[in-house]
Amino acid sequence: MAEGDGSGFRHLGDEPVADMQRLRIVRARFVAPDGQDFTRDTVRNMGVVAIVPLLDDGETVLLVRQYRGPIDSLLLELPAGLRDVEGEPPEDCARRELVEEVGRTATDLSVLATMHPAAGFSDQVVTIYLATGLAEVPLDRQGPEEEHMTIEELSLHDVPALIAAGTLTDAKTMVGLLATREHLGLR
Repeated sequence: MAEGDGSGFRHLGDEPVADMQRLRIVRARFVAPDGQDFTRDTVRNMGVVAIVPLLDDGETVLLVRQYRGPIDSLLLELPAGLRDVEGEPPEDCARRELVEEVGRTATDLSVLATMHPAAGFSDQVVTIYLATGLAEVPLDRQGPEEEHMTIEELSLHDVPALIAAGTLTDAKTMVGLLATREHLGLR
């Protein structure tokens, strides 16, 4: 929440609850416009990048299917990763993740969308990029989930039906694919 955003709410500070490898949990204190103090347990999390790798045909994208421990299931999603390298610009992180997960470089990378996937309890921001002008390079997979992931091609024309059928359930993937369809004028 930005100071002076016109809402009348103010963030007074954070009391640490738990520091973990990838996130921090705090009890955040706020004051409402009427002067009432209140707290919210909040996850302070690293930013994330996600990439929509668009093939030269202009309608096929590359997704990854990987194991996600928190839901104990395989998930079909955009290549993505945490902004966990100190000082690394988001675009550089996106380029790194593109190589790691789908073995591609991109001549063009542009921001499609920025989203807060769980603003009710987390400050995490996901920046979604469209990657075009793809060229194959060797994969540089990191960690057990990436080592076992598969790469799948998906037609952008199939996205609405796959969302409706519950095949695509990952928020950043749905936002990224729908934003790509809009960007390309696909109906």
